[in-house]
Amino acid sequence: MKLLLSLIAITAVAAVAAVVEIKGTEGPCDLLQRAGNPCVAAHSTVRALYGKYTGPLYNVTRASDGMSTNIGVLTAGGFANITTHDDFCGPEGDCVISNVFDQSPQGNHLNKRHKLVNASRHKILVGDNVPVYGMWFDPGYGYHVDNTTGIATGNDPESIYAVMSGTHYNGGCCFDYGNSEVNNLDDGCGTMEAIYFGDAHWAKNTGQGQGPWIGADFEQGMYYGGGNVTKNNQQNTPLPFPFVTAYLRGRTDGFMLKGGDATQGKLKTMYDGPRPDPVIAGTCKNGRNYQPMHKSGAIILATGGDFSNQAKGKFYEGIMVTGVTTDETDEAVQANIVAVGYKNIE
Repeated sequence: MKLLLSLIAITAVAAVAAVVEIKGTEGPCDLLQRAGNPCVAAHSTVRALYGKYTGPLYNVTRASDGMSTNIGVLTAGGFANITTHDDFCGPEGDCVISNVFDQSPQGNHLNKRHKLVNASRHKILVGDNVPVYGMWFDPGYGYHVDNTTGIATGNDPESIYAVMSGTHYNGGCCFDYGNSEVNNLDDGCGTMEAIYFGDAHWAKNTGQGQGPWIGADFEQGMYYGGGNVTKNNQQNTPLPFPFVTAYLRGRTDGFMLKGGDATQGKLKTMYDGPRPDPVIAGTCKNGRNYQPMHKSGAIILATGGDFSNQAKGKFYEGIMVTGVTTDETDEAVQANIVAVGYKNIE
């Protein structure tokens, strides 16, 4: 354990130092920086999210002897080097993902909250058939970081992107990526602002059809819309694609949800308007409300703000930025994601 903590501490510094001058190949965080929305969290086991990033993507730990190593990139701004991963973990895949490094200068690395996922369970292909590993979550697994820097708090605006899967999901609470409580407790309505993906019907909320849908977890509810469509938003259509781009824009006066196929096309706006109406929702019994927000600034992955861990899903990359992005910027990020060439191994 001491060796693992030492490795993480050393490479946390390396991860921050790895963000250098942006030239040549661009990642989504380069696009967002130029647009005035710098990344304050950038997590992926698949690729570098800055064009010049050369630091570690994630850390793996062997079950057999407790030894750990970091998995970096093949080239600056490139895909994960799974040769290092496979050589270390062996043919049996005797490893868990101990943490996912934040590639942004903020150092918001994701660490264990619940059980750690098997590092070698979910191999996929990117680019010109380059093998990498995504994160496969079943109920009982999850990551977080409570002590963060740069993450929005209170009613400050933020925008969040993630690449997930529309073929491995459930209605359990909660397959989230984003802003959460810093104390692992339900602190009331408006203390979270995270992307939710799945087919949960919290307080009988629903999108169109059977799901899965992109939603927003604002605490005490996962919502597919707000205002007068707090309960039933037929504009929010299912995203049953193997790889899904999910987007949440958290304004000071409302929110927007977008989603689409992460391998082609543009994003569709699923909702754009005021936050959920607590009267319609039947929640917020503790006196808080969804407007204004009371965001706390922690980051969670595949788990709920109140420590819930009954969700399942897959995760490939996630980004949190300051401020609200424009539609033009969102489409630039989507095009960058599409260019990754995500595909499953047949």
